Amino acid sequence: MLIKHALIFTGYTTNIPMNATAIALLSIFSYLSSTLLIIRNKGQSRYKKTSIFLGWVGVLSHIAFIGLSFHQSIGFNFGFFSTSSLVAMIVALLLSIASFNKPVEILGVAIFPTAASMLALELKFPENTQILSQYNWEMSAHILTSIVAFSLLNIAALQALLLAFQDQQLKSHPPKRFIQSLPPLQTMESLLFQMLTTGIIFLTISLTTGFLFIEDLFAQHLVHKTVLSLLAWIIFTGLLVGRRLYGWRGMTAIKWTLLGFLSLLLAYFGSKLVLELILHRAS
Repeated sequence: MLIKHALIFTGYTTNIPMNATAIALLSIFSYLSSTLLIIRNKGQSRYKKTSIFLGWVGVLSHIAFIGLSFHQSIGFNFGFFSTSSLVAMIVALLLSIASFNKPVEILGVAIFPTAASMLALELKFPENTQILSQYNWEMSAHILTSIVAFSLLNIAALQALLLAFQDQQLKSHPPKRFIQSLPPLQTMESLLFQMLTTGIIFLTISLTTGFLFIEDLFAQHLVHKTVLSLLAWIIFTGLLVGRRLYGWRGMTAIKWTLLGFLSLLLAYFGSKLVLELILHRAS
């Protein structure tokens, strides 16, 4: 009852069951608490374990919410806000897994608030279209690999931004304590290319399944998405080839990574934003 009154007070009206709503609010609170601890940590280890634990609480609660919503609708909703929430959850999950053996928890400063925001928007604007059960397994495989690819390359883009900031700060004298606490540039760069490689594998699978299983891939409402996704694949693949053959690194790698991710961002969320929220058509 308290949650219900809180939602009414804040302007939230939703058809989502109250137990799922309570789980979603727990996830949002955990994400934001983890973010505050990461910010407060400033390179020290005092709050690191607690921030990672709260991040996991946020992720697992987010997964539980999506699972309950899936069960309620007998399928997954691929509307704009629901898909944004799913992508944010996968990004947060991948970050949480990576934080076990890689120094990437600082990325939670950007990822966790984004996941909390997308989940809050899903609560605020529930949608009832484009459920997964409407698609055959081939199309479902294409959709899911696309989401995983975008999630992985999202983390790579954030890693590239952090790498650029670290490179800029190390050139100042003296660099901030936070920057000094990060792993060496070479390690950070190695992490970037590991993420890129894994993301490109899933992007390749996504494009391949699209060409094999979508009858009219270059239909009017898909042509921009197809072209931009192919452009992103070319950029990312070109970066990996350039690194192997010519030793590309540093700002060159950062610029190519951000350019490729921008193309992918426009391919998916740009088209969904225009078609669903502006033109009110299914993408």
